Amino acid sequence: MKRYCLFLIAVLSPFILQAQHEHHVSGQSLKEVKNVEPQPLLAHAGRLAEALTFLGSSLSGDDIARLNQLKNSKPDAATVKAIQDILDPYCLASVYINPEARVSVTNGPAKPVLMQNGWTSFLVKVYNTAASTAKLEVQSANAMPLLHVFGEEKLTAGMVANRFLQMAIYREQPLQANLSGLELEYTVLQVYSKDSGKREAELAFNIGAGTQDIGHRNATSILFDIKPAVKLTLQVIDDDGKPAMASFVIKDGIERIEEKERTYREKTSQIEYGNLSKRLSGVYPLPSRRMAETDEYPDFFFQPQVYRTSGEHISLAPGNYQVSYTRGPEYLPQTKQLTISGGVTEVKESFRLKRWINMAKLGWYSSDHHLHAAGCSHYASPEDGVAPPAMFRQALGEDLAIANVLAWGPGWYHQKQYFSGGLHPLSTKQNLLRYDVEISMFPSSFKGHIVLLNLKEDDYPGTTKIEDWPSWTYPILSWSKKQGGVNMYAHSGWGLEPVTPTKELPNYIIPKMDGIGANEYIVTVTQDVIDLYSAGDTPAQWELNMWYHTLNAGFRPRISGESDFPCIYDERVGLVRSYVKIGGKLEYPGYLEALKQGRSYVSDGRSHIVDFTVNGTELGTKNSEVALTVPGRINVKAKVAVYLNPEQDEAGARISQAPMDKQPYWSAERARIKTSRKVPVELIINGFPADTIEIVADGSWKDVSFTHSIKTSSWVAIRILPAAHTNPIFVLVDKKPIAIRKSAEWCRQTVDQCWLKKSAQIRKEEFAAAEEVYNKARAVYDKIIEQSGR
Repeated sequence: MKRYCLFLIAVLSPFILQAQHEHHVSGQSLKEVKNVEPQPLLAHAGRLAEALTFLGSSLSGDDIARLNQLKNSKPDAATVKAIQDILDPYCLASVYINPEARVSVTNGPAKPVLMQNGWTSFLVKVYNTAASTAKLEVQSANAMPLLHVFGEEKLTAGMVANRFLQMAIYREQPLQANLSGLELEYTVLQVYSKDSGKREAELAFNIGAGTQDIGHRNATSILFDIKPAVKLTLQVIDDDGKPAMASFVIKDGIERIEEKERTYREKTSQIEYGNLSKRLSGVYPLPSRRMAETDEYPDFFFQPQVYRTSGEHISLAPGNYQVSYTRGPEYLPQTKQLTISGGVTEVKESFRLKRWINMAKLGWYSSDHHLHAAGCSHYASPEDGVAPPAMFRQALGEDLAIANVLAWGPGWYHQKQYFSGGLHPLSTKQNLLRYDVEISMFPSSFKGHIVLLNLKEDDYPGTTKIEDWPSWTYPILSWSKKQGGVNMYAHSGWGLEPVTPTKELPNYIIPKMDGIGANEYIVTVTQDVIDLYSAGDTPAQWELNMWYHTLNAGFRPRISGESDFPCIYDERVGLVRSYVKIGGKLEYPGYLEALKQGRSYVSDGRSHIVDFTVNGTELGTKNSEVALTVPGRINVKAKVAVYLNPEQDEAGARISQAPMDKQPYWSAERARIKTSRKVPVELIINGFPADTIEIVADGSWKDVSFTHSIKTSSWVAIRILPAAHTNPIFVLVDKKPIAIRKSAEWCRQTVDQCWLKKSAQIRKEEFAAAEEVYNKARAVYDKIIEQSGR
């Protein structure tokens, strides 16, 4: 049905791009192919006409009529000639495949006219004497990737300027992916240009390795005349009537199979990335031709969306588009059908955003403490990455109040220039941007990546390069704390997968401790150098299990949400975030203090838990402590708001049915009760659900309350698993600390597991100091076990 609707749009559009197919040809006619079976060629010509119409580049009305007349006549040799007479003028090139399967090419008669930022469809005539059924491939140096991957030379300005094309042979229905084997057929070549003006390009064809004809005869040079796109100027109005930065996804509804996807593997995290051009070929501006570092706007090639504010523009070719726009999870996604007319240079369009909730207005500010401007998906130039304005646009477009951008291994030496020990000058009263550090791809990385916020100095004493840094994490954490840093481990769940798979939370199975998450955390949390515990960008059961056990052992790191953009999540910043209640105007010191005090919750942005109190004590106040002289009942209250679509759509169903270790790890869709619009709100006591209330996720605030009997000192939280989780409130009975023996024993065994997995990578000169700290951690847990026993 979707394809049929798009087909009708293309048929009925008054702006079908026919100009390049008019019979004003370059003067070079193609050789007539004779002795061809007419019936299959005529059927093939009909499918070509259908495909071109779907692509918005239909044959002329006269030519369609001529084809229809041929269908009503008995096919014969004259039919074959007539079909070639109709189709040849639309051919940009003609490919000859000789009996030995060697490919050569000549220019076709079609005018090589393109439209900037739009796809133009041409035909390619294929004279296939080899009866090959391989795929016909097209290549061009002018269509090479604009991506600089690890280990390759950086692209020069000249190389970037010369790579203005993108090409795709259309292989979708009603056409076939491979050649049919018939002696004569045609294929559809689509060409996209980033630039306008006169541009020469070389196109080469083959049907597999070694099929190119000798003397480069499989390639031809074509001088394209590229008409400028239409300037679409945007008026973006926020829900409150003020201008705003918003996210725009512009599609034409056509999927194209482009050239082979490029991937690489980042050695430390073992996470794969690709340039995504296959699935984003129907998106504008074309992602694979975006250059965030040099273009007018820093649009990222790995995202479908672009970010624009009022007065800014997007250049589009004439045609029909579907525009989806929003601004982060507190907004409702909206869609608008847009037609760009030909014959004009500029059009204007207004977009009014709609909120379903406004947390900042309630005093809760959203933050993502783990963003990157280099490495991972930023591999257009991984060592350099992008400048602060590009990252700030992402934060503004996703309505992040606080964005922490972290320099790390791949871009360390370049990105360090943006670190100042304070807020970046781009910061405003409503949006704060700061650069800090993730210790990743450093000598200590295998023990766990660590995030260091609020540093005054970003170079470890005595170091001049990454290789000089310590080979384990405690010295770095200790150095950070001495200068007022705020410490946590990153992407906590990596390495915390239990050695025997289980979905239980909490569970008492020892984790593998073979990753780069909160592994050495089990040691350093005992040494008073850990402030926060990261969550949201790894499987919830893995990351929460470690946090729960250390809370049960009496430690108090608060939870904080992160996306690790664009390394774990590259869809957008703030895919998982923290909401903090600062208690005044937005300032960075107040934000950090609210995080450390736990006056915050982690959320996917669609799930919110505020005004959380136990016996009247609000989260993050009075050290988040409630005192009971004797065991008794507690009264727990909160306000909860969750937004889910009234009916679960396909995307939501995929998320809800995905295994827990598949992205997105935190999402309200995972909490949806079957296909209803309800989610469970759980009271958590020492990691276990003590009570549950179901609420309707319609976006309105719901008052929830629980009562529960507390026998021994415990921590209390509220969660919507895995979508939102509050920080804990600590209920102390008779002033005794929280000390749950079974969790302390788990922690003690996990220290040994960590030493077993990590000690071999500690430098010889640091080994004794590391062993001493590990032994101190063992002693701490042994003491907790002993105390809990009494």
